[in-house]
Amino acid sequence: AKTEQTAKADGTVGSKSQGATQKKAEVVNKGDYYSIQGKYDEIIVANKHYPLSKDYNPGENPTAKAELVKLIKAMQEAGFPISDPYSGFRSYETQTDRYSARPGYSEHQTGLAFDVIGTDGDLVTEEKAAQWLLDHAADYGFVVRYLKGKEKETGYMAEEWHLRYVGKEAKEIAESGLSLEEYYGFKGGDYVD
Repeated sequence: AKTEQTAKADGTVGSKSQGATQKKAEVVNKGDYYSIQGKYDEIIVANKHYPLSKDYNPGENPTAKAELVKLIKAMQEAGFPISDPYSGFRSYETQTDRYSARPGYSEHQTGLAFDVIGTDGDLVTEEKAAQWLLDHAADYGFVVRYLKGKEKETGYMAEEWHLRYVGKEAKEIAESGLSLEEYYGFKGGDYVD
């Protein structure tokens, strides 16, 4: 039983071909937010099943922001027309339904999610830039959060521009090809109500 508990706590999973065998991480209600224990760090969970409190207002995570700035610079140096400005933290009050999530259900409220924007002012959707993010975001501790083909699991449309900072475990998550819901085994999909 100890081995099973350890596997749950560290979020251990199989490879793409063994995706069905991953262990389920326990989602814990921390009052203002929900989280699971990842392999290295606590991972805040924010989706249509696990809302954030209207009082949860951490601002932008400084580590995540610093890594995003490095990622943007690397994209620019690789020749992609990426702007320095990005869309980051949104408080409960500033998150509206005009975005893809209701207030309290957006990862932007965690201070760990960022939308990459092109120099044209639009969200980055160009195929080569999107592929660069899939290939390199994990080098900076990010995963592309809403992958194509994972809409049912996440409850959100694919957003190749939406990055979520998860830290050291990002490479393992990205290589798995799984959504966070699948990787850690927590519930996703559409709103409960």
